[in-house]
Amino acid sequence: MLKILSYILSALFYFLFFLVLIIFHPIQFISLKLFGYQGHKTSVDVLNFFLMRSVGILGVRTTYDGNRNLPTNRPLIVVSNHQGTYDIPPLAWFFRKHHPKFISKIELAKNIPSVSFNLRHSGAALIDRKNRAQAIPEIYKLGQLIAKNNYAACIFPEGTRSRTGKMRPFKSGGIEALLKAAPHALIVPFVVDGNYKIEKNGRFPLNIGDRVSYSILEPIEPGERTATEITALVEEKIREKLN
Repeated sequence: MLKILSYILSALFYFLFFLVLIIFHPIQFISLKLFGYQGHKTSVDVLNFFLMRSVGILGVRTTYDGNRNLPTNRPLIVVSNHQGTYDIPPLAWFFRKHHPKFISKIELAKNIPSVSFNLRHSGAALIDRKNRAQAIPEIYKLGQLIAKNNYAACIFPEGTRSRTGKMRPFKSGGIEALLKAAPHALIVPFVVDGNYKIEKNGRFPLNIGDRVSYSILEPIEPGERTATEITALVEEKIREKLN
């Protein structure tokens, strides 16, 4: 019976998830054309709220903790572990007042309703993960953007998502590039715990009834630390929270 229910709820979830993406694609376009950056950002905020809530269809129970009263008068570098596609909307929603910008593989900037449009027009860093000579300058440009506007850059230093929940070692290259451009940015560790379970049996049917938690940990001042030291410290803090 539970397996049958998982098929039904998975089909309903995918239908509604992609319906939201399709509906918000023209909304983003119109918002950008008529109201500029702020209009587009507002439409993306609302989009991510609906996407974040959509996993409730699967019976996913979500908890949140941590201080969200972060300063808006300086840039942020939000460093998160990565467990799946559904990590993104909560990050975008929780940090919305900080104008979060993501580092994304360049392939996602094409042919995905709403997602590709937003990546192309929001200031995201679109990188070729196989080409460091292209990726690092793109991330540096994002660092310049957050430094100029006091925005937030969101980075997954594992490089790719963990399908088992076991965290991969963090790489420091992206954080180093961001800090070179925005040396006074506040480092904010963000913990995703349990999202991998949604797809632990594959993309269909999805798992139902799981628990997922999101945590904003105590921010870290970069000070005199190197990017390698900061990356290691954030990794340690996130691992402690997951254990």
